[in-house]
Amino acid sequence: MAKITVLGAGMVGSAMAKDLSFNHVVTSADLSEKNLSALYEFDIKTIKADLTKPEVIREVVHDSDVVLCAVPGFMGFKTVEAVIETGKNIVDISFFPEDCFMLDKKARSMGVTAIVDFGVAPGIPNLLLGYHNERMEINEYKCYVGGLPKARTLPFQYKAPFSPVDVIEEYTRPARYVKNGELVVMEALSEPEYLEFDEIGTLEAFNTDGLRSLLYNNNIPNKIEKTLRYPGHTDIIRILKSSGFFDEKEIIVGDKSIKPLDITSAILFDKWKLQPEEEEFTVMRIIFDGIEDGKHVEYTYNLLDRYDKAGKTSSMSRTTGYAATAAVNLLTEGMYNSPGINPPEFVGKNDESVKFVMNYMSARNIIYRKSLKTF
Repeated sequence: MAKITVLGAGMVGSAMAKDLSFNHVVTSADLSEKNLSALYEFDIKTIKADLTKPEVIREVVHDSDVVLCAVPGFMGFKTVEAVIETGKNIVDISFFPEDCFMLDKKARSMGVTAIVDFGVAPGIPNLLLGYHNERMEINEYKCYVGGLPKARTLPFQYKAPFSPVDVIEEYTRPARYVKNGELVVMEALSEPEYLEFDEIGTLEAFNTDGLRSLLYNNNIPNKIEKTLRYPGHTDIIRILKSSGFFDEKEIIVGDKSIKPLDITSAILFDKWKLQPEEEEFTVMRIIFDGIEDGKHVEYTYNLLDRYDKAGKTSSMSRTTGYAATAAVNLLTEGMYNSPGINPPEFVGKNDESVKFVMNYMSARNIIYRKSLKTF
């Protein structure tokens, strides 16, 4: 049994701590007593700690074998950096906005294997891309992914499994993808298309900036990721966006100066809040099209994962969290060792690592169903 410290005890962080506690000695650290209290009934040590302070992080993880980082994105870079400075191997799902490879030199010098972005997406699609890119000449990679409530409540037909601010940022940040070997930058929410999914029906896909490290870590000429929502959701978001509700420039209302984004976020937090035990699901489709053994082939992976009623665990927590805990086990078992920064596509080059992760997910009833077409 390894000593694992989980930094962050939110919805996903707590699910990961519980999963790891069956086979490891787990410590969970968070500033929120409310978050930590949800773990009291489990065999998990809890520490109330301000993880915005590097010196606190270093103290919390000093006795760990592996660290799992699940703090908010704006804290992620500094948190991962502080852990690397302790010489501890780490898996990170904070999805921080900074370039992760800025920490590569430091991680290498400390002999630290840092696996980053290892969630549902980014995460598993990157892992599978790394795997297939070793075996075929991929011409086109597509990923469609979304987390949605089972109940379609108007007007938004959406609930956020994480902060509305992070969702809005996804809707406002320019979307990047690669077409015919060239980087393309488009407005978020652009180029909508409709797709059909078994058991779900029609969903709308649109551009968001989700490729992250996949933009640069391979020579695939066409690659794109789109977000999935119920049809009609994006029409409302486009109206709010074009009307200035997401603006960060302050305006004067009465005798106060406020950011429209702050007001919008406060309103949407209530509208989009995923309630305890509210049923939701994660849906994803990953496509690899190219040449393998001289033949034109297309591999498709489909995922449909639903809220776990027995464990009272959201699908987004399961699909994101258990991918990360699988990566933690890769490190504790000595199956993956590569000092430096490792996005999932690097891990995917290792056959045994891919097999382990996918079996780990399947054992938790998170099934990626693969199909193959030959043309």
